[in-house]
Amino acid sequence: MTGDGRAPAWRGGFGRLWSAAVLSSFGDALRAAALPLLAVSLTHDPLLIASVTACGYLPWIVFGLLGGAVADRVDQRRAMGAVDATRGLLVAGFAVAVALGHASITLLIVLAFALTTLQTLFDNASTALLPALVDRDRLGSANARLMTGQRIAGGLVGAPVVPLLIAAGAAVPFAVDAATFLLAAALVSSLRTTAPEREPRAAGSTLRREIAEGLRLLWRDGPLRGLCAATALCNIGMGAQLATLVVLVTGWLDAGPAGYAAAGTAVTLGSLAGGVVNGRLVRRLGPVRAVLLAGAVQTGALVVMGTVRSLAALVAALAVFGVMGMVWNVNTTTLMQQRSPVELLGRVSSAFRTLANAGVPLGALLGGAAAGAWGLNTPPLLTAGFFVLAVAALIPARRPDVPVVAPHADATTGHPAR
Repeated sequence: MTGDGRAPAWRGGFGRLWSAAVLSSFGDALRAAALPLLAVSLTHDPLLIASVTACGYLPWIVFGLLGGAVADRVDQRRAMGAVDATRGLLVAGFAVAVALGHASITLLIVLAFALTTLQTLFDNASTALLPALVDRDRLGSANARLMTGQRIAGGLVGAPVVPLLIAAGAAVPFAVDAATFLLAAALVSSLRTTAPEREPRAAGSTLRREIAEGLRLLWRDGPLRGLCAATALCNIGMGAQLATLVVLVTGWLDAGPAGYAAAGTAVTLGSLAGGVVNGRLVRRLGPVRAVLLAGAVQTGALVVMGTVRSLAALVAALAVFGVMGMVWNVNTTTLMQQRSPVELLGRVSSAFRTLANAGVPLGALLGGAAAGAWGLNTPPLLTAGFFVLAVAALIPARRPDVPVVAPHADATTGHPAR
């Protein structure tokens, strides 16, 4: 069984990587909150407004696999620094356009598509880089600290600051977001890591063949295959849940904007608690069984959301949902890093993310249709059904966790220059 291990050392590369991730999450929260408000001020067409959000998912489907293959070919540290610098310049240019009154829905759509396209490379490179900064037995704790820090920066710090920044000017949140990207780029570029040794690519090797190699490894590894299938099913349900939570709270519960804010806060606080309890669950159950437990508990929380007409019950259920969501996310990422050879990690990560994210837009449409046809409380129950299927997909993978890559081979763990 793969234990959660000791906490990672803050000195050296991990501390700077954590700081860069937290800064970026803060900026992302500002942009994510400001973009819809700007879109509504530019048009009242719901389809155009929804198109901005849709473009936040489309690049994963189109470019996700390519981003993973590129991440395995390049120096991940330099790639992440270059991507963040580029994103910072793009958002800075957008902030100038907003300040000068030149913003448009078309510009918002182009920006959302461009930023997420770059994110496909950044996220896969980040997943592949972490094992070069943290010892193998500390990956679980490192991922938990990264995700918890991002939740604090984005959910507890970033969101409340948005109204203050918008009051100072519509362009201000985007200017601050650009600054966080540029600071994160400087932090990542300052990392000094020993690049893992990679076998030379075979003659005639192409990106298409390398992508296929990552997909084959994901398919052959039983626990990863089960986790990917389960996450894809969950994300169809999550698309339905995210797209309709506002109507569940403001319509079915008649709780208004304050109730919706309480719902979002409950998820964030639950996620922070999940980062704390994850290590204990993993030590007791192992990562795959911890994910299995998380899915089962989340299913129960969703049933409560869709059947108990009480804001207090919804907030409590969402807090539990957030706890187990963090357990799920930390362990799926850690298992990818531990079970994949370093030269394939970017491609395995991209295959996992692309397949898992593909169902979100479909789920959003299903959730909207279900709410309209059968009632505003139907989407959580629909989501619970997908989570039941996800738990069933995980059951065959619950065997003891034996790494594919032998620990003594140092195949997934480099050592940073101190």
